Amino acid sequence: MSLVLGIDTSTTATKAILVDRSGAVRGVASATYGYQTPQPLWSEQSPESWWEGTASSIRDVMEATETSPGDIEAVGLTGQMHGSVLLDGEGAVVRPAILWNDQRTGSQCDEIRRRIGKQRLIEITGNDALTGFTAPKLLWVQEHEPENWARVHHVLLPKDYVRFRLTDEYAVDVADGSGTILFDLKSRTWSPEVIDALGIAADLLPSAHEGPDVTGIVSGDGSEATGLLEGTPVVAGGGDQSANAVGVGAIAPGVVALSLGTSGVVFATTDGPAVDPEGRVHAFCHAVPRRWHMMGVMLSAAGSLRWLRDAVAPNSSFDDLVAGAAEVPPGSDGLLFLPYLTGERTPHPDPLARGALVGLTVRHDLRHMTRAVMEGVAFGLRDGLDLMVAAGVAAPSQIRASGGGMRSGLWRQILADVLEAEIAVVGTEEGAAYGASLLAAVGTGWFDTIDQAAGKVIEVKPVATPSSAGEVYDAAHARFADLYPALAPTFHATD
Repeated sequence: MSLVLGIDTSTTATKAILVDRSGAVRGVASATYGYQTPQPLWSEQSPESWWEGTASSIRDVMEATETSPGDIEAVGLTGQMHGSVLLDGEGAVVRPAILWNDQRTGSQCDEIRRRIGKQRLIEITGNDALTGFTAPKLLWVQEHEPENWARVHHVLLPKDYVRFRLTDEYAVDVADGSGTILFDLKSRTWSPEVIDALGIAADLLPSAHEGPDVTGIVSGDGSEATGLLEGTPVVAGGGDQSANAVGVGAIAPGVVALSLGTSGVVFATTDGPAVDPEGRVHAFCHAVPRRWHMMGVMLSAAGSLRWLRDAVAPNSSFDDLVAGAAEVPPGSDGLLFLPYLTGERTPHPDPLARGALVGLTVRHDLRHMTRAVMEGVAFGLRDGLDLMVAAGVAAPSQIRASGGGMRSGLWRQILADVLEAEIAVVGTEEGAAYGASLLAAVGTGWFDTIDQAAGKVIEVKPVATPSSAGEVYDAAHARFADLYPALAPTFHATD
């Protein structure tokens, strides 16, 4: 049997999936791990946990499917973006990795803007300096741990540490690389201007490759740890959002990917590097060669519904909450929810933004609050999509959605009405790991292009189309858009 292996190194687990030539998932295994918060707002992880999770999940999926190492023709990698993995000259980890959700680097973001200029930074990288990105983490180590910085010979991203342990090669894909804000978005490689301004030597950074490019082969040590055949090709892969887009087929203009998990992401492919002048939505290289993407990220999407359940109705199931919300008309009888429970990134890059229920009356009950939360999340996603369209992204003909929130038929319909587009799902729920496997399939020659691979193996099923409720939501969204500017002074005064 011919198989490819996709590996997803996320914040909480590593997943390994096996995919055959028809695109069918033949097996899935995962290994979980934790992360550390040694101080408030800090988030760190041991890179060794990723490698241990990789080795165990590969062995588990091969054993469960009775797969011979020789059946696996290539490996694709994906994982959490923006983390900083620092290695010394022997390839040993210098300090725990600082993760995407770490918030310690506010002053370093200000320093990056001071050294380069905010507008020039956005012009080069497609993004403003935010605490989640890699570059400010490197400045933080330079400033606060100079003894550690002096030992650094290599800077990697999380999934690329797994690559290093598999292949002994230092490499990154262009999608993940552009998420460091050390990249020149147009030229799809490291920016000499940015790295010079930040005091980062060019030889610290790995070589950059397109998603399907082979970056190395499984080494003897990698084979011994994982059970993979020595010499198996490993392709560049992609950061988790671009790999997820490949996995759902959002690889050309007009098809948007939407992820509705704890956080929410709306992702649109472009044929050229489109940039929001204020950096309110992210602009990165795509895992698809010669394509780019824009991305809006909201921090509390389905997580907002979980908050409501836990805070107000802890004995209720999500199904019961949503069933009650379905009894309320579109617009929640005037109730609005601002979903900034943990700050926000798009369209307001403000860690002090806060959530709010606005318009409460004695007529409102839990059913209204539930529907208002679901609608508020949809409005937040629309904010990101509207900014991307204004920056030149093609208005979507179809939105391919994934994540736990998509199990709700009501939420799917709300999204179709608010975003004014057909909502569809695909035949697999493996997301980024599936996308990594398709990149491996192209890299090993099963398909000539990612477009060809997606066209042959991804099954698409429409699940909601816009209804007449769109007019109600247009008016409600306009009121929603007024809330943050009105409430921001209060948020900032009460932190």
